Amino acid sequence: MQQAAAGPRTLTVFRQEHSLGAAADLDLALALLQRVKTGALGPMLRLYRPAPTVAFGQRDTHLPGFDAAAQACRELGFEPLVRKAGGRAAAYHEGTLVIDHLEPHADAIAGAKGRFSFFGELLAQALRDAGVDAAVGEIPGEYCPGEFSVHGQDPRVPQHRIKLIGTAQRVVSGGWLFSSVIIVENSAPIRAVLKASYAALGLEWDPATAGAADDLVPGMDVAAVEAAVLGAYGRYASLSEGDFAALQA
Repeated sequence: MQQAAAGPRTLTVFRQEHSLGAAADLDLALALLQRVKTGALGPMLRLYRPAPTVAFGQRDTHLPGFDAAAQACRELGFEPLVRKAGGRAAAYHEGTLVIDHLEPHADAIAGAKGRFSFFGELLAQALRDAGVDAAVGEIPGEYCPGEFSVHGQDPRVPQHRIKLIGTAQRVVSGGWLFSSVIIVENSAPIRAVLKASYAALGLEWDPATAGAADDLVPGMDVAAVEAAVLGAYGRYASLSEGDFAALQA
């Protein structure tokens, strides 16, 4: 709970109604971080539904199959990009919710691991509030594996767990960006592009670990998950509404 106590009194919530394009969406997050760290913007959340994207990690680009993997993404309607953070390839589309959480911090690197743990649990609680049996922790064979991934358990087949949220963090002098991607709807295209990408890269994984919240709770949609996420964040800080257009002015 120490992380919560250190949190801001207010987070301004900016809802981005439409994707700016796969690359532009990622670039905006980094531009916002530069403004937050200088005090031009205060602590904030940016929520949006992205264009179909496969975000490769830096290590992926050094594998001999990277060009083939990128081409496979394009053929399946996903734009291949390389993110600055680590990890392996992760896929998302309009059926997912991206949350960019940015805050100024004098010593941002000091709390990096604690943020993964704290906000991973915050997001798992949001999914539980929405009706998903969710928990924090890597599951065997998951794509883009991470210690603080959030997974869901199938109520019909308890031993079947699927990755629902991947998190990444960018830390600079004076601030941090914590980005989370929640897979909510329509997992089939994501599973298909991950299969093609990982096969081209020569990486082993278990496709059964790829899924969406609505695979576990039929009828679950992005709007319901967004409401639950804001409810969970509302216990971390006071929330105020911001005008997304003002961020681009």
